[in-house]
Amino acid sequence: MQEKKILHNKFYLYLTEFFAGMSVMAVELGASRLLAPYFSSSQIVWTIIIGTIMIAMALGNIYGGRTADKNPNPDKLYGRIIIAAIWIAAIPVVGKYIILLISGVLIFSVSSQFLIWAAFAACMIIFVFPLFLLGTVTPSLVKYTIDSLEDSGKVVGTLNASNTIGSILGTFLPTFVTIPSVGTSITFLIFAGILLALALVYFISTKTRNVKAVAGCVLFVLCCIFGYSDSFAFWEKDLTYEGESVYNYLQVKEDQENIILSTNVLFGVQSILKKDQALTGMYYDYAMAAPYMAGVKEKEDMNMLILGMGTGTYATQCERYFDNLNIEGVEIDEKITNLAEKYFELPKDVKVTTYDGRAYLNAVNKKYDVIMVDAYQDITIPFQMASVEFFTLVKEHLTEDGVMVVNMNMRGSREGNMNQYLADTISHVFGTIYTADVDNSTNRELFASNVPDMRKVMEKNQKLDQNADVAALMNKVSGQLTEYIPGAYLMTDDKAPVELLSMQVIDDLIRDEVSYYKTVYEQEGLQGVLNSL
Repeated sequence: MQEKKILHNKFYLYLTEFFAGMSVMAVELGASRLLAPYFSSSQIVWTIIIGTIMIAMALGNIYGGRTADKNPNPDKLYGRIIIAAIWIAAIPVVGKYIILLISGVLIFSVSSQFLIWAAFAACMIIFVFPLFLLGTVTPSLVKYTIDSLEDSGKVVGTLNASNTIGSILGTFLPTFVTIPSVGTSITFLIFAGILLALALVYFISTKTRNVKAVAGCVLFVLCCIFGYSDSFAFWEKDLTYEGESVYNYLQVKEDQENIILSTNVLFGVQSILKKDQALTGMYYDYAMAAPYMAGVKEKEDMNMLILGMGTGTYATQCERYFDNLNIEGVEIDEKITNLAEKYFELPKDVKVTTYDGRAYLNAVNKKYDVIMVDAYQDITIPFQMASVEFFTLVKEHLTEDGVMVVNMNMRGSREGNMNQYLADTISHVFGTIYTADVDNSTNRELFASNVPDMRKVMEKNQKLDQNADVAALMNKVSGQLTEYIPGAYLMTDDKAPVELLSMQVIDDLIRDEVSYYKTVYEQEGLQGVLNSL
């Protein structure tokens, strides 16, 4: 029988195992990129992705082994591969809508741990089924490849090696090739197409008429037509730019007054350019107090380092108002730097190094008068830039009267919140700490130095400023500065639960934001909510 010929070709069976393993890892990485613009790319989200995928694979292994024993028909296996391929191809078409639907339902029904529940539900609905089907591949192939017990160890070992090698390629190709070059949506389509082609080779070689194969081809073409878009914010019109990098989802939006960079489709502004060159009204303005605290109006030259450069909002603003600052920036995402030069008028004399902020400090010996730490990535700060070891490293790169300013996003109200942990950790390194809450924002700026009277230095220098707008701003910031009284919280390289702390703040923010709509829903129902939007 012709069917037996291809099954006796063990190279094809090993190839099936290879591509199955490759596709599993590609889908896993694609899942992280699909979820990140909505739920972040934190360790919490990664844990949920890995956990649900392992559940799917385990259940697939069990089911595949049992069905291989009961009905070892290879048509069934390659039919399941076709179904998995079409499901994966459909993810770019419907996945974003499912995520938003899940988010909308859970915002009104879950009072805590929204991020966990939303990410878990999205993974279960979108990714578990196709990976369950791919989990049936290995036990089924074992049934077809083992000819006798004498070579069973060799055959199973070769199958596992094929799967592992495929998984390795499935890890590197999406991260370094397909996602940066063609985006997440097309990445799903590419690997779905590989699985579909693999199954079609089987059915064509065996001359088996299979409805699944024909339907699979038609559906795959439809998915390619409707799922090629890389737009995550599909409801947005006329975006200036939308794309992806190795590290982030990237969105540039423009209106009559601003150009804005966001790395999350639902909330957050990472950088902003005011077209009229006015003050931003955001935390960048408050952070300008740091140069005053370091004596900017009394020194001929000052050096500033910005860790987390973004598109250079803070650098551009500081250079506009201070003519004696030498500004350097560190930004891990080179695509963001490219956007800064293209859309955000980043000054050409501002040097930007593509590097991790902490690694950069380890690599240079230079000291700075001001170091700005603005390292939030989507909704969390990298743990390695939130520990006492990191802030000690920052201190070592400051001059004796130097000042560190930290942008603390999402200030919380409950005891033991993220900002308390950060401020207490910083207090183990610096002797003087002031904070100021940014108006109409969840941001809080923290200023740290070992100069006891840095506030007096600020007030002295702001009196020397001739710019009325900046002087008024600094008077406002000075009035909002509060000396921080240290507590007992501490984050170290060994223990820095930044994701869990950030999630607590997100829960509080969501609870506050939707409380109004929950009241409307209770009183007027769904129509009332729709009318109030």
